[in-house]
Amino acid sequence: MRNKKYMGIIMIIISAFCFALMNMFVRLSGDLPTPEKSFFRNFVAFIFALAIMIKDKQSFHFQKRNLPLLLGRSLAGTLGILGNFYAVDHLALGDASILNKMSPFFAIIFSLIFLKERLKFPQVLILIGAFIGAMFVVKPSFVNADLVPSLCGLLGGVGAGAAYSMVRALGKRGEKGSFIVLFFSGVSCLSMIPFMIFDFKMFTLQQLIFLLLAGLSAAGGQFSITAAYTYAPAREISIYDYSQIIFASALGFLVFADIPDVYSVIGYVIIVSMALLMFLYNNRKPSLK
Repeated sequence: MRNKKYMGIIMIIISAFCFALMNMFVRLSGDLPTPEKSFFRNFVAFIFALAIMIKDKQSFHFQKRNLPLLLGRSLAGTLGILGNFYAVDHLALGDASILNKMSPFFAIIFSLIFLKERLKFPQVLILIGAFIGAMFVVKPSFVNADLVPSLCGLLGGVGAGAAYSMVRALGKRGEKGSFIVLFFSGVSCLSMIPFMIFDFKMFTLQQLIFLLLAGLSAAGGQFSITAAYTYAPAREISIYDYSQIIFASALGFLVFADIPDVYSVIGYVIIVSMALLMFLYNNRKPSLK
């Protein structure tokens, strides 16, 4: 059991590094429209998911009652990616990553809607603390030039949180993870085509390479995090996913000379601290009576 937990920790850290690389490659791809970047990211994921389903001879059928959740997951996931990618292009990588890492907190909120799970008072306090931390990163002000991308980054976290809660609901209804990824990636790619028709910018060979590397990194992150949760439950290893903030900040500094301001650093500390508190709360031992 201990070895499985260690493997889970290793895999989730690999996943965090892959997603940090994805954000770096997205930014390196330059001034291409965000929908175009999203299309290529999801197209690679679609090919990977399709290959896995064909290899494992999985069925492409799904339960009709799950269609609203599948479409909702696709819409929320697409909004999450668009918000995250726009933030990555306009903010320090660390700022964009920490705002996206608000998704677990939003997933708890959306679990009230989709899974009818109740929030306990300590969880409410932790959620409020995380939101305060996010405000330090967003720095809401009419004179803040980064306000719009910061809000987009936060919206990306909202979308990802909603998507995660719907994925969990779909899993409880018997849908396979590979099919959920395939459906989401396909719908997301199709939804980007109208935007690309009206605002398509021809990419260079270098930009295409960076887009494909972003897609490969995203696929690596998806498969690594899936493997991580097969080795150990989320409540035991989820906190290690926040290592992405370290990777993103380091890559941002080394590649783009990003230096977060003091308010962002305070926000990082608050959000990661709230994540740690939530981790400890979820792993607390039941008191003996």
